[in-house]
Amino acid sequence: MELGKHSPPCFLMKEAYDEMILHCMQETPFEACGLLSGRGKNCETVWRMKNVERSEHSFAMDLGEMDRTFAAMNEAKQNFNGIYHSHPTALPTPSTEDIQYAVYPHAFYFIVSLKEPKPEVACYLIDKDGVTEVEIIIL
Repeated sequence: MELGKHSPPCFLMKEAYDEMILHCMQETPFEACGLLSGRGKNCETVWRMKNVERSEHSFAMDLGEMDRTFAAMNEAKQNFNGIYHSHPTALPTPSTEDIQYAVYPHAFYFIVSLKEPKPEVACYLIDKDGVTEVEIIIL
C-alpha cells in the first residue's frame, strides 16, 4: 500500500468523524457500515446504514436503503464521497473481501478499528490499480 503519495488528502469534518466512531462503537461486536457525503470531495455527513449480515467479520448494505440514501444526498445537494465500516477486532487495513467488493473507485473507504481501546481510523482509495492509503485531515 502506498501512503497518499499520489492522491490528495481526505478532508473529514470533526462532527462526521465523531459520528462515524460512535456508530461503530454502538454496533460492536458486529461490523458497522455507512456512507459519507459532502460538498466537493469533503466528507461532511454520515449516513448510518444497517449491516444486513449482522456479522463480526463482514458487512453488506441493503441496495434499497442505499438507493434511498443516495436520493437523500442528492436532495441535500451533497456528493457521495465515501463508505465506512468497522473492524471490531482487526487493524484498520482493507481485507481481501474489502478490496474485492470495492466498486466505487472515486470514493474514500474508511475503516474504523476497534481493536484497541482508542479507535483507529484509516482511509483508502481502492480501484483496479490497487489500494492507496490516504491521509485524513480532520476539520
